[in-house]
Amino acid sequence: MPVAAKAQHCDVIVLGAGGAGLMCAGVAGARGRSVVLLDHAEAPGKKILISGGGRCNFTNIGASPENYLSRNGHFARSALTRYTPADFIARVDQGNIAWHEKTLGQLFCDGSARQIVEMLVGDCTRAGVRLITGASITDIAHADGQFRVTSGKGAWSAPSLVLATGGPSIPKMGATGFAYDIARQFGLRIVTPRPALVPLTLGADEALFTSLSGVASTVVARTDNTAFREAALFTHKGLSGPAILQVSSYWRDGTPVTIDFCPDRPAGWLQHMKRTHGRSRITPLLAEALPTRLAETLAERLTEEKLRERELANWPDGALATSEERLRNWHFRPTGTQGYAKAEVTAGGIDTVDLSSRTMEARNVPGLYCIGEAVDVTGWLGGYNFQWAWASGWAAAQAV
Repeated sequence: MPVAAKAQHCDVIVLGAGGAGLMCAGVAGARGRSVVLLDHAEAPGKKILISGGGRCNFTNIGASPENYLSRNGHFARSALTRYTPADFIARVDQGNIAWHEKTLGQLFCDGSARQIVEMLVGDCTRAGVRLITGASITDIAHADGQFRVTSGKGAWSAPSLVLATGGPSIPKMGATGFAYDIARQFGLRIVTPRPALVPLTLGADEALFTSLSGVASTVVARTDNTAFREAALFTHKGLSGPAILQVSSYWRDGTPVTIDFCPDRPAGWLQHMKRTHGRSRITPLLAEALPTRLAETLAERLTEEKLRERELANWPDGALATSEERLRNWHFRPTGTQGYAKAEVTAGGIDTVDLSSRTMEARNVPGLYCIGEAVDVTGWLGGYNFQWAWASGWAAAQAV
């Protein structure tokens, strides 16, 4: 029987060198803890590097607990209010990284996402953190108040173990459900994971809309009593764009997504146009508010051809009112999502009922901490998930 490798001792082992793991390791190291940071990838921060089109949407200036989805809606409050967007912005400024606000409070690097990775890795280096990449974990054990982690690159023991390996979204980047396996090993519950911030697919009965692939328009998208006003994009598989990605986190299989295609038009606008532009027809009128191809498709679905060809002056008021109602509440019934391969994040994960909201420590496993995307806290699109990574990583680093 082979003899197990002798474990090197440290204060903290962090698994996962993404945003949350890098943050936690650097801050814990700066507090004087000896930290080993392990990742199975060959380089740290791979998801950071591809985020924001390569410029990293590193936070949102408006991030608050209300911007997060969780079975326990209050869980994220403690960490988010103690480490705020202003705190991370101050660190970015200290690192002389130029940035700009794009829209809706979303902050991006002027240069490259690599600057954020280099800043976080630099913090770890200065704090004495030992970063080991290409380290596939083969075993994790716990006895006598010590966690023992064995990998292809050695074994380590520590009284504190931090799970920061994220969720299974974007598997081509090496993402897996590893954190859930370890959490279950230690008796933590899992809220069923699912793809979030993900495009939705449409069925054959709505193929007319998938033929609009590439067409985008500003809409208000709604599902589960939650609404977002942003752009929706038609694809060859269904619906995407910021508005759709946002509602996808709240969407449940079998429920509709409702689209208001004319959010800037006042109530009764079609009947008003009948009085003021009676010689207009419905299709060119819709094209004044929407992309032409989309206007044509909606008009085709709104009413029969003989009415479409009439001037508005010859439309019954009831038909105009019905058409406006449909334009404001157009129901799509997605057949599903494009899955983890296209999902920006994972909803669900390690159940927050088993964690301390202040420290991220498992209530029944002293020394085990869970942070970042691995936890059942999912932010909106637009820098919110990075802010959760920074805040949850910082909170755990104060306690390890």
